[in-house]
Amino acid sequence: MGEEGQVIGCHSVDAWKEQLQKGNETKKLIVVDFTATWCGPCRAMAPILAEIARKIPTVTFLKVDVDELRSVAEEWEIEAMPTFLFFKEGKLVDKIVGADKDGLQLKIATHATAAA
Repeated sequence: MGEEGQVIGCHSVDAWKEQLQKGNETKKLIVVDFTATWCGPCRAMAPILAEIARKIPTVTFLKVDVDELRSVAEEWEIEAMPTFLFFKEGKLVDKIVGADKDGLQLKIATHATAAA
């Protein structure tokens, strides 16, 4: 089984760049969850994101721990957790700040449909 239907943890800058590059080549929507282990709302969103990932295998879901990959979080100006960034063909197309389950599902549906 591949990585479809899963939330992929990026634990190095190289892994992060590799996933973005892969998304760029396949033209798949990438949803990135910027999270932190100490963040309660992040922990609450994790199973929700995992469930969405299972339901929509055509979208790539990534998870970045802001403490682990501080440079990546700084590069994308992440100031609050959770923050969800939406990438398409290497470009940032949308953003959600906060544990907004409904907003997240709506934006994923909107962008995933536009990609199909």
